[in-house]
Amino acid sequence: MKHQINIEGIRLYAYHGCLPEETKVGAEYIVDVYMVCDFKEAAIKDDLNLTIDYCSIFEICKTEMAVPSKLIEHVCKRIYDKIVAQFPQLIETKVKVTKLLPPMNGPVDKVSVSIED
Repeated sequence: MKHQINIEGIRLYAYHGCLPEETKVGAEYIVDVYMVCDFKEAAIKDDLNLTIDYCSIFEICKTEMAVPSKLIEHVCKRIYDKIVAQFPQLIETKVKVTKLLPPMNGPVDKVSVSIED
């Protein structure tokens, strides 16, 4: 049996990018986190301490997104690394960072990067 916890659509405003205006004006981002872990005991005992507290995941995302970076690849790796370090019980982890309406030479809705194991 595979247990998965998904946190999708974490919306945050941040100041990432290589262009000077990106770091001044900022943009909206979406972070999605997918985690596989064994939460069988938590499901049986109804105990938050036996699973991944997704409020903690949100706080990691919020904290790391608040640190400006040139590349969303860098932000994604920082979020991934913090989650994996804080929750060693994770079996698989995927973090996806999406930048909405990126400044490009044409109409583009979004760009995203992801890291998973």
